[in-house]
Amino acid sequence: MFRIAVLDDYAQVAHRMADWSALQGRAEIVFFDQALAPDEAVRALQDFDAVSLLRERMAFPRSLIERLPRLKCIAITGPRNRTLDIDAARDRGIVVCSATGAPVASGATVELSWGLILSAARQLPAQMSRLRAGGWQGDPGHVLRGRTLGVLGLGRLGAQMVPIAQAFGMTVIAWSPNLTDEKAAACGALRVSREALFEQSDYLSLHLVLSERSAGLVGAADLARMKPTAWLINTSRAGLVEADALWQALQERRLGGAALDVYDIEPLPLSDRFRALDQVIMTPHLGYYVVEQLEAFYQGTVRNLVAFLDGQPINRV
Repeated sequence: MFRIAVLDDYAQVAHRMADWSALQGRAEIVFFDQALAPDEAVRALQDFDAVSLLRERMAFPRSLIERLPRLKCIAITGPRNRTLDIDAARDRGIVVCSATGAPVASGATVELSWGLILSAARQLPAQMSRLRAGGWQGDPGHVLRGRTLGVLGLGRLGAQMVPIAQAFGMTVIAWSPNLTDEKAAACGALRVSREALFEQSDYLSLHLVLSERSAGLVGAADLARMKPTAWLINTSRAGLVEADALWQALQERRLGGAALDVYDIEPLPLSDRFRALDQVIMTPHLGYYVVEQLEAFYQGTVRNLVAFLDGQPINRV
């Protein structure tokens, strides 16, 4: 029997996001709700013919692919998967096919970014915890009107931040390595220097793709330029920010706070040092994690796996 492993189904929802019965009688499907360490993954997956990967949760490097001799198909979700060694899969003759997301969910990460900004401005996590503990109001929050939103990366997602900021009555400034005055103006933002972006932002939201060039882009010198009341919002990738520099700035209270949805290690270990900081708002990588997106991903995955079993692979990467 052809065996399919659906990996990193942390919330145990994959089985109801698509009609997997299209594979009934043709394949055995096993859902994994825990992250697998490299050696553990070899043991757990050595008898599977196909794996389904959800975005960039579990890394699939060459060192793992070469130890899974039975693997014939890797079904990924989204337009790219940074943690999959596509060359290693190609060298092994493994078919890689991709399921695209839902257009309606294209702004899901942007919506979460604004949820985090509002949570920071009005101190919602602290206020809710205080109320649940039997208390009442804590320190007052701030309005967004009149404040400055800085956008680091004015691309597809960063540009969607601008009209919402304008609706709140905020000024929007932006910088990224290749941003022009014309592109910024077309989006409704003002292009400023890198230094000015950090100096002037009350809320600085990151929207860059992680690459060799952008890794560690935000460092100690940048954070030192920020206002002591400013917040850093990261729903993009943890690797964009030097973790030690951010930790130091927060621990010394040189920043108002940070709202984080992405981490160097996911799921986040219980011992992670950022958990202990009271001026950090944390969410468990919820950016794209909405029903509409998951339905599109898993329904597309089922179609791709059926086509592979039919001997006519579709949506090959």
